Amino acid sequence: MTLDPLEDFKAKAEDAVREAIASIGVDVELPKEMPPDGLGDFAFPCFLLAKETGSRPDEAAKQLAQKIKRDPVFSSIEAKGPYVNFHVNLQMFTYITVNGILASREEYGSHKPVGKSIVLEHTSANPTGPVHVGRARNPIIGDTLARILGRCGNEVITEFYVDDMGKQLVTLTWGSENLEHPDEAEDKADHRMVWFYQEANKLVESDPKVKEEIDCLVSAYEGGEGDISAKVHDNCQRVLDGMLRSLRRLDIHFDSFAWESKYVREGDVKNIVETLRGNDKTHDDGGALYIDLEEFGITGQENKAYLTRSDGSSLYSTRDMAYHLDKLARFDEAIDVLGEDHKLKARLVRIGLELAGSEKQPRVVFYSFVSLPEGKMSTRTGRVVYLDDLMEEAAVRARKEVDDRRPELAEELKRGIAEAVAMGAIRYNIIRVQAEKPIVFKWEEALNFEGNSAPFVQYSHARASSILRKASTLREYDATLLKHPSEIALIRALARFPTLIRQCGEKLTTHPIASYCYEVASLFNQFYRDCPVLTAETLALRDARLALVEATRWVLSNGLDTLGIVAPEEM
Repeated sequence: MTLDPLEDFKAKAEDAVREAIASIGVDVELPKEMPPDGLGDFAFPCFLLAKETGSRPDEAAKQLAQKIKRDPVFSSIEAKGPYVNFHVNLQMFTYITVNGILASREEYGSHKPVGKSIVLEHTSANPTGPVHVGRARNPIIGDTLARILGRCGNEVITEFYVDDMGKQLVTLTWGSENLEHPDEAEDKADHRMVWFYQEANKLVESDPKVKEEIDCLVSAYEGGEGDISAKVHDNCQRVLDGMLRSLRRLDIHFDSFAWESKYVREGDVKNIVETLRGNDKTHDDGGALYIDLEEFGITGQENKAYLTRSDGSSLYSTRDMAYHLDKLARFDEAIDVLGEDHKLKARLVRIGLELAGSEKQPRVVFYSFVSLPEGKMSTRTGRVVYLDDLMEEAAVRARKEVDDRRPELAEELKRGIAEAVAMGAIRYNIIRVQAEKPIVFKWEEALNFEGNSAPFVQYSHARASSILRKASTLREYDATLLKHPSEIALIRALARFPTLIRQCGEKLTTHPIASYCYEVASLFNQFYRDCPVLTAETLALRDARLALVEATRWVLSNGLDTLGIVAPEEM
């Protein structure tokens, strides 16, 4: 069952306006707006109609309002200045919204299958060490976006592109073969292996012999030499397993993995290089193939974007092009989640795909990095806050909150609540900021348990669950009894959820879901303050308000699930 109360009422308003315009004898489509509070639910500005009829906008609005046929789903339709405003019939709107949510339950906010397959690539961090907080936005944005697109009716596959061909993995492998780790007790592979990577990088910069050794290994690896290839792959897998273990704690999972080396070994990269070499938009520089970026309107200090080295071996962007050709062949649509430092590379991939004759292009969501107050995080230099450390600190702080507030709870329940609160706080505090805006990482903000935070929303869900437990059972109810301003404000917000999901899926945005959950939680708390539920004036009103509590609980649960956050029954 698919329910979208707001969209259903909006569609009726659009049909009424369209029919009225036809009766006037002109052909124009009016835009739709959401008017300020008190001025209705939908507004249609009449400037285009006025232009067609040769009248003033306010006169056109009056004429249109008079022509619109009255429908019982709207309590009033009125002209206000140059606008025609529609006011929904609140009794009908309340009835449809509350009843519909309770009939849809966990499906509320989800839309019918649209028959589109989407591959959403996210995270794809170099497997040289643990995920650090500076890169944590990628998996959290990517996983949330996948959940949104799934609710929009798409078949979504999440994919991790494993960069196992770069110099970084060879450097790490050299370090693991030639250096001795100072802490034999370190058992998490990504934390253990990053030390080899960092120490080997230091030696590369200070010791020419080490640099020469690693360069030779890089050539052997890219040439497919068996021994070094096996070692690199093994180390890559070990680090990747550690990274994935960390992400699973945040309920982030992947459906498939694409190994960069596959596209080299199986000839995909060679094929695209041959295709591009035959294009008059590519150029040769002593055997090296490149694209002149100025020919595509891209200017900068370095205008040559190389696709191969002079010996014919490929570079990262070329391998990325081969990967994207494969993705676009396997799925209807490809979406990439990338850091803002990849904008030029993403543009280059688009150019390469176009030159290779691809009729499809990926859609890209860029995000700004999380940095420290002293600057950008870097795995290579070791100036980072690891995601594992953040999760551990969050769990410790959350456990203290649970111990202080609910000392009577059983140990297992305390542990579960603390983990849900801690992981929810991390995901929410990253996703609530618009992807394009930078974040400066501060412990006190990252672990905020008050105000606009996941724990605040989670507590509202737990409160709704508690009320329903005390009520024992939900009896038959009459939703039209819900007339208090706080009830109506909450119902209006609940009705917006399916439309918001659809809009976020269309625009590939995630932060509005967090804002919405906070809004619903805040309105629910106002309703609970203003409208007694279990002690309502009449049994009929009590049952109606319990239905609203149940509807709110489902919306909060579905909203939190979309954010990848647990909705606790008790806190």
